[in-house]
Amino acid sequence: MSALSDQLVTFAILAYLVAMISHAVEYALGNARARVAAAPVRELVGAGVGTAGGLPPLAPAVVPAAPPGPTAAERTARRARLGGRIAVAATALAALLHLGALVARGVAADRMPWGNMYEFVLTVSWIGVAAWLVVLVKRPSLRRLGLFLSLVMVLLVATAELVLYVPVVPLVPALNSYWFVIHVSTIVFSSGILLLGVVPAVAYLMRAGYEQGRRSFPYTLAKRMPTAAALERLTFVLHAFAFPIFTFAVIAGAIWAEAAWGRPWGWDPKETWAFISWVVYAGYLHARATPSVKRNVATWLAVVGFLTVLMNLFGVNIFFEGLHSYGGLPD
Repeated sequence: MSALSDQLVTFAILAYLVAMISHAVEYALGNARARVAAAPVRELVGAGVGTAGGLPPLAPAVVPAAPPGPTAAERTARRARLGGRIAVAATALAALLHLGALVARGVAADRMPWGNMYEFVLTVSWIGVAAWLVVLVKRPSLRRLGLFLSLVMVLLVATAELVLYVPVVPLVPALNSYWFVIHVSTIVFSSGILLLGVVPAVAYLMRAGYEQGRRSFPYTLAKRMPTAAALERLTFVLHAFAFPIFTFAVIAGAIWAEAAWGRPWGWDPKETWAFISWVVYAGYLHARATPSVKRNVATWLAVVGFLTVLMNLFGVNIFFEGLHSYGGLPD
């Protein structure tokens, strides 16, 4: 089952890559707009003339011309739509392969697949792509955002496979607790939603700059993205949904720490960075609800918040030692 999991991860990366390329095709061809075809030209054909009896001439017959073929703009628009559909199908396939890899890994380890950084990154990234597919069902107009999402998936899953991979090992004894499922599952779920949330946040900052007249890189990358208002709204909804779950995860971690180590909070590096993330995300939601704060300023807080999440996931496990040193990084 461990070998099957590894193979499914490889196939998932390839499927995410196909999705990214297909989204790029749709993005590149996205400016094409089918022009309204000219109305069929009606050709008048005389069917007769006046007769000797003074009868009026017969009405001319109206023969419609043959309908014109598709224009170049219409063909380009069709290719763009086809690329978008292929991208969505490839993303759904990648998500299924990704899920299969997690299930196989869990079966091989006889536990939930959250015991080290490799498994954690795989799970968080899967939550992010699953949430994206739900958003896509509800808001198909946001499909072009999939270009950035699929790029993030390729980078994260490939990094997990190439850099963070470790063989299946038993769970660290300190993690053998029912709080492992409660605390880690909520952290994984909220982190996956926050991962998805940072994608429209960055896209919004670029799109808002483009709508304000900035034509330099990177603002021009977002010229074919959904409107800034739609991206900002999606950013807020995702963060407003994830923040209470993240708050519960931090509280559950403190309760678990009390049971395991005799204190709920000890300013361990991972605890400290979790608190920093919580403060930054709380600041984002507060700024977003304050009319005097500009939306782009609030959105920058959301981006900074995710950088602190990345620091907690990668930086703390790599650069610090503490009671949460369960990264399982390869030697």
